[in-house]
Amino acid sequence: LGGKIMKLSARNQFEGKVKSVEEGAVNSIVKIDVNGAIVTATISKASANELELKEGVAATAVIKATEVMVGKGTLKLSARNQFEGKVKSVEEGAVNSIVKIDAPIGQVTATISNAAVKELELKEGAPATAVIKATSVMVGR
Repeated sequence: LGGKIMKLSARNQFEGKVKSVEEGAVNSIVKIDVNGAIVTATISKASANELELKEGVAATAVIKATEVMVGKGTLKLSARNQFEGKVKSVEEGAVNSIVKIDAPIGQVTATISNAAVKELELKEGAPATAVIKATSVMVGR
């Protein structure tokens, strides 16, 4: 790490402060406060220790756009991260679309199939929920 700044291809990078770290035998559950909303990450205990994660330290939640699912409304799922918002834009490609959602943590970008965009009737201004499993959230400092 040694002070090296890294640029990443992950479209979703949310800066916040660690709210809590719950250590398990192998993994740690890290909760990061981003704009008043909580992003939950499940990372290895070793990684949490190496990053010196503890309450109050600055941390960044990093999520690849392909790891973001999109739904509508409040969903009963095991995924810890669900952020309701509104679609800002839909950029359609040949097979997949890039959907940007204005959510409490900021703008969340998802890469989903064109079929899903059509089925969910996603268009600018439509309600949408960004859904991310805690195991899909990386943590950086």
